[in-house]
Amino acid sequence: VEDIAQSAGVSAATAYNHFPTKHALLAQVYAPIIGPLLVQARRDIETDRPMIEALDDQVRALCRIVAHNRTLTAAFSAAVSEYTIKIGQLPDPADEADPRTLVPMPEALELLIEHGQRTGELRAYPPSRDMSGLLINTLLTRNVNRPDESSEITAELLLSVMFGVLQPEIAAGAERPFRHAH
Repeated sequence: VEDIAQSAGVSAATAYNHFPTKHALLAQVYAPIIGPLLVQARRDIETDRPMIEALDDQVRALCRIVAHNRTLTAAFSAAVSEYTIKIGQLPDPADEADPRTLVPMPEALELLIEHGQRTGELRAYPPSRDMSGLLINTLLTRNVNRPDESSEITAELLLSVMFGVLQPEIAAGAERPFRHAH
């Protein structure tokens, strides 16, 4: 909290006084970083963009954001874990201190996957909420455990997992179908 307050040009006491918890403070700092992804996901759905293309772009953008903000993402992830353990229940949309509701990180992927499942572009199972949660949890874990991993490698892994489950035909016969040439 002290580091965030310092970078915002305020005292730690001021930061603590304006946010109900450190979890909420971290979420408020992280929200604008993730927010544009949700806007893009909604736009992709409204314009009937092919979901394979939209999801590919979304995952790659998310991986770039996480890699670029590695330390802040790790702090946010820790805040989410700590808060989840503390309250011991699913997020409550009315809870203004819950970082999971303040920064619904899986939501953009969930919307796109759900839309793709509804239109038949993606398999209906597993449910979009489960798949998006799995992908985000994997991303956040890799962010902490593999700090030197490039966003491209992380994205390739997440895309392989996601489409391997939701549309395995894409990967049929290809050893690494989501690898971009560098």
